[in-house]
Amino acid sequence: MNKKIQMNKQIESYFRWPLIYLAFLFILTLILFYINITAGIISLAFLLVAVAVSFFIGVVSKRHLMSEVINYALTFGTLQKNFLQKFQIPYILLDIDGRIRWFNEEFETMIGEKKILDKNINALIPHLNSTILPVEDDTVFEKEISLEDKIYRVIIRSLEIDDDNTLDAYDRMSDSGIIYATYFFDITNEKELQTKNDDQKTVVGLLYIDNYEEAFQSIEDVRRPLLVALIDRNINKFAKKIDGVVRKFEKDKYMIIFQKKYLRDLHEDKFAILDVIREINIGNELPVTLSMGLGVNDYSYIQSMDFARVAIDLALGRGGDQAVIKESDKFLFYGGKTRGVEKSARVKARIKAYAFRELIEDCDKVIVMGHKVQDLDSLGAAIGIYSCARLLDKPVHIVLNEITSAVRPLYERFIEDDNYGEDLFIDNVEAVNYANENTLLVVVDVNRPSYTECEELFKYVNNVVVFDHHRVGAEHIENTVLSYIEPYASSACEMVTEIIRYISDKVKLRPMEAEALFAGITVDTKNFVIKTGVKTFEAAAYLRRNGADVVRVRKLFKNDMESYKARATAVRDSEIYRDKMAISICPSDIQNPILVTAQAADELLNISGIKASFVLTNVDGIIYISARSFDDINVQLIMEKLGGGGHLSVAGAQLHDNTIDGAIEILKDTIDEYLEEGEKK
Repeated sequence: MNKKIQMNKQIESYFRWPLIYLAFLFILTLILFYINITAGIISLAFLLVAVAVSFFIGVVSKRHLMSEVINYALTFGTLQKNFLQKFQIPYILLDIDGRIRWFNEEFETMIGEKKILDKNINALIPHLNSTILPVEDDTVFEKEISLEDKIYRVIIRSLEIDDDNTLDAYDRMSDSGIIYATYFFDITNEKELQTKNDDQKTVVGLLYIDNYEEAFQSIEDVRRPLLVALIDRNINKFAKKIDGVVRKFEKDKYMIIFQKKYLRDLHEDKFAILDVIREINIGNELPVTLSMGLGVNDYSYIQSMDFARVAIDLALGRGGDQAVIKESDKFLFYGGKTRGVEKSARVKARIKAYAFRELIEDCDKVIVMGHKVQDLDSLGAAIGIYSCARLLDKPVHIVLNEITSAVRPLYERFIEDDNYGEDLFIDNVEAVNYANENTLLVVVDVNRPSYTECEELFKYVNNVVVFDHHRVGAEHIENTVLSYIEPYASSACEMVTEIIRYISDKVKLRPMEAEALFAGITVDTKNFVIKTGVKTFEAAAYLRRNGADVVRVRKLFKNDMESYKARATAVRDSEIYRDKMAISICPSDIQNPILVTAQAADELLNISGIKASFVLTNVDGIIYISARSFDDINVQLIMEKLGGGGHLSVAGAQLHDNTIDGAIEILKDTIDEYLEEGEKK
């Protein structure tokens, strides 16, 4: 309205100028009459002519000029309306309820319907509704939608209607005084070009045969060339299928390069090449398994190769027989259906032991830490590392914040023994104060930084060593100087015992240290029943020779009466889900509910027909889940979906900001998803 008023004033001002001229001439005439009558008469004649001209302009020309202005405005309005109607971009006006108040021909063509006016936009385009309309002035909503075989970028902008000076047609559009101009830009070709460009980008892959040596040792010499030929043939067929280039650069290692568009096919068939390689059997006792690491980086071939190396390390760290894709900060996992195969060769352990010894000799002090809420395997492995550092005359400290009932008996034995200093066990604050650039940090029984006793400690040290037997997840400790992760190992204590055997020929463990390691192996193998291999018994025999007493070790596992009752309650009140899964709740009002939860999960597997058990407990608002399994149920994959991890038969997870009932529902949904996917161990 203000703009229109301003325009009217400008037009009126043009018609005031003649009056100003007349006033000027009138004054001039008076002055001339005063000076000279003849000059005044001449000036009066000019004044009369000017009055006549001004009258003509003010009366006759003004009406004609205003008619021309009005005619131009009407012509321009019609032109503007026709322009919008014939506008090549689909364009509509919406009211505050999302109803269509006006549309042009392109929108009608885009929708393919005739009756559009007054319809709600959601009825024509399900992706749009009134809830997405901008609520603030000068705000714009933008969204990409798919309509039939087209892709559109939709832009919605609010327009305010001036109620005091609008046409009736616009008044009827919106009672609120606001309408929404909506544009539809066809970006189908643009998206197709983007997709085509993305599909042509390069993916770098590394393929490793996990158990090359073991598989070949299990077959006759004359058949070994045939096994190699079958592996090469299937990998080459796989490469040809995805139009890739594959090259063998070691006897058990391959590199492959292919276009990114074929990743979709690999996703759909869940990397069937893993199953193809595993099914090769020409008399070999051990199945051949393949691990694959794929790196995807849109801008750098070098970065893609680095991603592929990280992915293959992660695949091997998770036990092999799987594919891992790394793209930016994301990881995708496929496979991992089989148990890790124990490698009988001692070369790897010996090399790791020598490298570990050099690291200890080069550092000023050693700090050892395990996972939060420590168990006997974590603390026993830490004590084993202490023995190595003591052998090499290096100061060593173990980070231990919370003394749980699971480790209290072992902890008290070391505290009461005069052979061990008061600073053997330290808390987070002391650990940070002790740490410096030349400190060696050794992490045992965990490979996730957020699960360690003191995550902050990683900021203060440069050299980190990891010994763990859990499968590696997307979150893992990076930039380690030495990483020894073997998912096939029964326990961290077994791995540390093997390191101790090779770190020096003169290692002599004290009986308490041997018992700590023996206890860790015992608790993680459930008394040498689960995940035991040749190395497990060799480690146990070595510890027995160093003074480990089985009776004293058994005393470390004793529970108080309340814990025993809580475990019995969890077993008694368990629910059978999907015919073969046991789900239960462990009371949390006991001394160490997390330990009892794990014990209850173990106990439930002793019931006939139960193939997997899940026991939950609530500790300080965090829901802890312990999962165990037999046969073909892979609880590690189930727990990974909940943000946890572990092994195929022993795993766990933590759920934050949830209730027990809510956690059980989430767990059931996850089990259903796992069973539908048909994942097997």
